[in-house]
Amino acid sequence: MVKAVDPVAVRERVRTFALGLPGAVEDFPWGESVVKAGKKVFVFLGVGDGSCPPGITLKLTDPEAHAHALSSPGVESAGYGLGKAGWVRVSLAERGAPPAELLCDWAEESYRVIAPKKFVAELDGG
Repeated sequence: MVKAVDPVAVRERVRTFALGLPGAVEDFPWGESVVKAGKKVFVFLGVGDGSCPPGITLKLTDPEAHAHALSSPGVESAGYGLGKAGWVRVSLAERGAPPAELLCDWAEESYRVIAPKKFVAELDGG
């Protein structure tokens, strides 16, 4: 029997991971949670009040990771024209949605693309 995954717990795990990256801070523009490095958002976490299905949006510019993401259940190109720049939206409530470990990897990739070089160097031990 496959254990059901709690989408709220997955969202929180990704949030905690993202906030642990160098220079990462949480902000609440537009009434939703985002994680920024410097002044740039690298993970959109949506609202956490249960009014919308849990999901996250992140930027994947590596062609293999982007293609893998889009082939996963519950993942689509992000709206508002962001999909053209590599942003993907992940519905955490979708059956078979990517696991938290993979989402944390994707959050790190998004961070590496968005974060200032000094923060990425710090992440890499420099």
